[in-house]
Amino acid sequence: MQSALKASSNPDLAIDRDWWRGAVIYQIYPRSYQDSNGDGIGDLKGIIERLPYIAALGADAIWISPFFKSPMKDFGYDVSDYCDVDPMFGTLADFDALTAEAHRLGLKVMIDEVLSHTADIHPWFKESRSSRSNPKADWYVWADARPDGTPPNNWLSIFGGSAWQWDTSRQQYYLHNFLAEQPDLNFHNREVQDALLDVTRFWLERGVDGFRLDTINFYFHSQGLENNPPLPPEERNDQTAPAVNPYNYQDHLYDKSRPENLGFLERFRALLDEYPATAAVGEVGDSQRGLEVVAAYTAGGKRVHMCYSFDFLAPEKISAAKVRSVLEAFGKVASDGWSCWAFSNHDVMRPASRWAAGEADPVAYLKVISALLMSLRGSVCIYQGEELGLGEAELRFEDLQDPYGIRFWPEFKGRDGCRTPMVWDGNAKNGGFSQAKPWLPVPAKHLAQAVNVQQGDQASLLEHYRRFLSFRRAHPALAKGDITFIESEGDTVAFTRRAGNEQVVCVFNLGAKPAKVDLGSRSLQPLPGHGFSGQASPGSIELGGYGAWFGRID
Repeated sequence: MQSALKASSNPDLAIDRDWWRGAVIYQIYPRSYQDSNGDGIGDLKGIIERLPYIAALGADAIWISPFFKSPMKDFGYDVSDYCDVDPMFGTLADFDALTAEAHRLGLKVMIDEVLSHTADIHPWFKESRSSRSNPKADWYVWADARPDGTPPNNWLSIFGGSAWQWDTSRQQYYLHNFLAEQPDLNFHNREVQDALLDVTRFWLERGVDGFRLDTINFYFHSQGLENNPPLPPEERNDQTAPAVNPYNYQDHLYDKSRPENLGFLERFRALLDEYPATAAVGEVGDSQRGLEVVAAYTAGGKRVHMCYSFDFLAPEKISAAKVRSVLEAFGKVASDGWSCWAFSNHDVMRPASRWAAGEADPVAYLKVISALLMSLRGSVCIYQGEELGLGEAELRFEDLQDPYGIRFWPEFKGRDGCRTPMVWDGNAKNGGFSQAKPWLPVPAKHLAQAVNVQQGDQASLLEHYRRFLSFRRAHPALAKGDITFIESEGDTVAFTRRAGNEQVVCVFNLGAKPAKVDLGSRSLQPLPGHGFSGQASPGSIELGGYGAWFGRID
């Protein structure tokens, strides 16, 4: 890898540097999207084959989960070479072809950068662990044992147990916030920062449009290695880790979300700003201070462009009150910041099972909450299969691949249930994903929700997504506008989105029973094209169960 010192071209002033603001980003988990070579594992050529589907859906960008060289202990989130493609997924030439085809179709390409840690077989770590005096000795977080031989402090790994692993070569412990095979890099070392910025430039030079930054608030630790204090039971929640995980018992003051991170993020942003129209979205996992961290990381236009926290990814069901409280809280703590909202990703139970399963009409419910998601102020992430309404797969223990689920089974079954293959053809073997045995089984019940089953059926969830994304694109206020909430009661959410001369009123009923929202003396004009059938009368909106209404104020 070369350390490039300048961008490859001058910025084109005609390029929309602001494309990310309000963008709809479609997340691809490459192992499970499309297998092109018959080995049961998805790959980059398979993604290329399916890019027209994503473009037709109406997404603005794709985010591809890690495809770099890796021993796959955590399925690509343990990187052994940041600047090459794992043969499982293809080659750098395949990635270049993917980028070219995505751009031809009008899609931006974002890739998953895992900067907080590497695989334990990464050459950097092999050198670091070889002695206490080698040139990379301080590239990872090393600490001596306490006098009794126990770890340096009480920090815990999200994947269970101590966050410290004993290394016999150095006779020291190293830090791992995740698996023991994922040692944490030492961001206090400027050389580490420089190396990671070189990695970022490598992909920028290949034409990527942005990055999703994995575990962005885990980059720095406190050099004092202080013990985390206990968290009172009444303050615990399962936003970041499942309830059965003792990770939730600590207030994570010293092992993550450190103020030193702001300086590195400013260096990262300065690099991105050398390239026209690039963007970064950071994943913030902090159950106590998530919105505050997002605010700090996105403030002032000099750090990352946007972040997402776990407010709508946790098991707690979305509600009208929660939507308003989260958005208003974000508006207060991050008035000049920008968030990226998601209900689903490769780490959490699918919302069709997490939230919709108990509803009277699950499909209607998924339609209204997805319309709500795509109407909030912020950008949007959609996870593959979310647009089909796929539920969480019920897997046998012997089918599990995820070490997280294996560790905490059966109370927590891990992340495999949301990672099963995409279903393209309900009549084809393995749903059209692969001709070989897939790396995770394709649930039989998913076949009835395959793309070819829903395509063309205007009542289907897939066609709802296509319709609503087209509606959203026709009204820029829904993508980039400000938001102002309107008083409403019960299961209803109401707000206006305003950008320039356009103001759109958005009203939602998240409940199964009809509802009415009083809008005062406003004169309302309905907007067509979204697929919902709420009715406006003078000063009020009447909604059926799981209904919505969109209009203008005259």
